[in-house]
Amino acid sequence: MSIYPEPEAFPPGANFTDGVWTQALTERSATDRRPALFLDRDGVVVEEAHYLHKVEDVSLTPNAAQTIKAANARNIPVILVTNQAGVGYGYFGWDEFVAVQARILGDLAQDGAHVDGVFACPFHAKAKGVYVHEDHPARKPNPGMLLLAHERLGVDLAKSWIVGDRSLDVLAGKNAGLVGAIHVLTGHGTKDGERDAALAAGDDSFTVAPAANLGEARALIPLLN
Repeated sequence: MSIYPEPEAFPPGANFTDGVWTQALTERSATDRRPALFLDRDGVVVEEAHYLHKVEDVSLTPNAAQTIKAANARNIPVILVTNQAGVGYGYFGWDEFVAVQARILGDLAQDGAHVDGVFACPFHAKAKGVYVHEDHPARKPNPGMLLLAHERLGVDLAKSWIVGDRSLDVLAGKNAGLVGAIHVLTGHGTKDGERDAALAAGDDSFTVAPAANLGEARALIPLLN
């Protein structure tokens, strides 16, 4: 039996990998090696709601579904990678996470879009119980969730992109060896220093570009054009 708290019922494709929520929503070969579009969840795909755990607070950001749908049309795996310290703090549990995820996926489906994988890290230095960890390898800006996606879904990290509202999202992409990132101004993106720190992560081998939101990010991601 797992030492980590579990939801009453796991949705299809979901389990835990050393305490990290790991979910494959589509069947993909571990040798597929397609580039992926990694997305932070809160503040990028959905509006920031401060430890989102109520389904009624779920609201997609402008044209988020259209960007995801564009990736779907090109057979580019779309993978959510989300720090979920709220679980670690005990503010809410995995049942609430599952319910919120179901709402997000349902809202995307109404617009003809889907995601291929979901990875969520509850570990934090200020968490409680089994989720206390000073610097967990899966918590962004560490690359652990992206590396898990590579192992589980077989994506080619070296050709993949990430979109985030915080510099730690961008740095997770860089630390995982991605080719580029887009920083958006939704969610925490407008907080002091976030954009500057995100753009500062760019170099000759890692492109970082600014956009207003996930909808506008589409035009800046070569995979989608």
